[in-house]
Amino acid sequence: MKITQLYTYPIKSLRSVPLNSAVLTPHGFPHDRRFMLIKIHNSNPVPRSKSHLNGNLENMTVTYYPELALFLQSIEEASGTFTITYTPPDGETKSLEIPLEPELGSLEKVDVSLHQSPAKAYKMEERVNAWFSTCFGYDVILVYLGPYRRPVLGNLSPNVAQNQSTGITSWLASATPSLSNMMGGKKKEEEDGITFADLAAYLVVTEESLQNVSSRFSDGTEMDVTKFRPNIVLSGAREAFEEDYWGGITIHSSSESTKIVLTQNCARCVSINIDYSTGKAATGEAGNALKKLMKDRRVDEGNKWSPIFGRYGFLEPTKEGDGRKIAVGCEVDVSKVNGERTTFEWPGLSTN
Repeated sequence: MKITQLYTYPIKSLRSVPLNSAVLTPHGFPHDRRFMLIKIHNSNPVPRSKSHLNGNLENMTVTYYPELALFLQSIEEASGTFTITYTPPDGETKSLEIPLEPELGSLEKVDVSLHQSPAKAYKMEERVNAWFSTCFGYDVILVYLGPYRRPVLGNLSPNVAQNQSTGITSWLASATPSLSNMMGGKKKEEEDGITFADLAAYLVVTEESLQNVSSRFSDGTEMDVTKFRPNIVLSGAREAFEEDYWGGITIHSSSESTKIVLTQNCARCVSINIDYSTGKAATGEAGNALKKLMKDRRVDEGNKWSPIFGRYGFLEPTKEGDGRKIAVGCEVDVSKVNGERTTFEWPGLSTN
């Protein structure tokens, strides 16, 4: 197999940034989902999802706020900035430049929790928050993780997944430091911690599975892979959804090989039905993408009501440390195949 596409998402739920190459870190690509938009409610909102609410603050994700799809992102590494471009279908296009790594000294700290996984973050300066608030027409803030990370819960962590395969229960494995933690003296959140990516550092999908989704549309619609929010897209799988059983992949670059441990399935929601040009639910066949997958892709007993597409993964630690680089065109092997599909667990999200 080969890598055909790589993506990062500086602000969670905004449009993707395609990459030709990327550096692998334990927490995802260097700029992946270090920022997140939060809506401020002047009164307590009617809860939509416990995982998206924190007091009067609501994490903004494209599932609940499809208008987030109207914001494009581009990275300018040379200047250390990224640009957000707002593209309303019936309004004026405008842009904002933001540092990839803001100065933290003057920024206020806030508590953020996403899918029951908490972290500290920094509230961005008023010029940034005011710009977004004007675009949305209500009060929002942009928060930045800085050095902080969210803990990996349930059985998503490679440490827990490995212990489960040897018969140790997930709650015990979550409380037990991994061998590498004990040897290297790292805290668990430093090793396994994630950014504002939902549940894992990486998401891997295949072109073959994407083609299967497109084949379900009778009007010739081609499914947009970025609606699935992948980091790594592969081609050359023997069949669609073969990756359901993968326990790991090895990526071969010119100078080294890197392993990504694949721990759990990714369950899908109505976000794949969104029309990115309007920021609303799509019409026609594209608006039924989730329903079409419901027919035969509800294959995870831990997420029995949601269809599965793609696998969550984490960088396997090595003695050489971080800084390994991958690129479009790199060859990829499946390094582990599970005998059966994994069963998803995450507090508050499991549907057993």
